[in-house]
Amino acid sequence: MIFNPDDVTPLYAQVETRLTSAIADGVLPVGAQLPPEDELIAEFGVSRTTIRTAIQNLARRGLVEIRRGKGTFVTTPKITQELTMLTGFVEDMEALGRKASARLLDHAEVPAPEAAATALRLDPGSLVMRIRRVRLADAKPISFDETYLPLELGRKVVGNDLSSQPIFTLLEQKYDTPLIEAEYRLEAVAAEPMVAQALGIAAGNPIFLIERTSYSTGHRPVDHEKLYYNGDQIRFTTRLARRPTNPGRGFR
Repeated sequence: MIFNPDDVTPLYAQVETRLTSAIADGVLPVGAQLPPEDELIAEFGVSRTTIRTAIQNLARRGLVEIRRGKGTFVTTPKITQELTMLTGFVEDMEALGRKASARLLDHAEVPAPEAAATALRLDPGSLVMRIRRVRLADAKPISFDETYLPLELGRKVVGNDLSSQPIFTLLEQKYDTPLIEAEYRLEAVAAEPMVAQALGIAAGNPIFLIERTSYSTGHRPVDHEKLYYNGDQIRFTTRLARRPTNPGRGFR
């Protein structure tokens, strides 16, 4: 395939665009193997380096998976979620054009685990409302959510249909609890059996864990969550500003 000589776009980017279109149009469906490098070189009329750069970019975008000794295969595109604002799962999925839903597993009044008690500024062992749900996008399990709410507020929240009503929406619109900011902690963990079963993966698989504490007015903690994400289905992005440096300080 001969590219337009007047196109100043780098050749690797042009190859990447053609392959992306083939994936989006279903010419290369999920699970399909890309042609070997030599075939792609002949088809596009470019160098091996150009082909490898294009494929590596597709892999970084989550469109293909490079399997050593086997080849390159089209994968299900990952959901890309930005960690730049405090948003709920339904808001995130709607922004991406995905249909969000939830499956309520249980809710119960339990003694607050140490992390939840600390986050919610409660005495150790204080009763809290624990809510466990599986969150889905287009009917696929994306996360297992374990939410802890102060008891009085939690008793109100569980009186609603939590399979269809987001907790954030209930807090803000029904219970006069505006959410102002949140603290996030992210780490990779091994999926415990209960979490693995909820996400439909093998126990021990690596997953993302986000611990999030949300605050209302007066920096009052009102919601502490442990969000376990299936790493095969999602990726997170953020944007960071460079901390200003003091031009007057030098190395000593």
